[in-house]
Amino acid sequence: MRISLASDSLDGVAPILASEIERRGHTVILHGAVADERADWAWCCARAAEDVASGVADQAVVCCWTGTGASIAANKVRGVRAALCPDAATAAGARRWNDANVLAISLRLTSAPLLEEILDAWFAEGVSPDETDLANIAYLSEIEN
Repeated sequence: MRISLASDSLDGVAPILASEIERRGHTVILHGAVADERADWAWCCARAAEDVASGVADQAVVCCWTGTGASIAANKVRGVRAALCPDAATAAGARRWNDANVLAISLRLTSAPLLEEILDAWFAEGVSPDETDLANIAYLSEIEN
């Protein structure tokens, strides 16, 4: 998959994110501090989300100190379902029940071992086939319109 990656700084796990994603067999598109672009969280995280919405990327990973701003910026882009995931179980649930296509990570809270667990869970989980889950995901598009 093509994964767009944005971070507003090089703090915490930001320097190892691209290599961790690539190690799992994905191609990475860089934005923000990891790409020597405008690194303000709203700009770089929205840019990564726009990659997903336009089809340039299949998914994105966005980061800031708390992860909150990154998720807010990404969720402003139509068609994006960003989830702030502090652990592997949340990441798996976000993919399964919400069909989240953007993973938001806190640079403050996420250690390297925890990052590995979160990424493994995110990339391993598929979307639930349950009709109720699919109806909820479809309703999100209706809300946007």
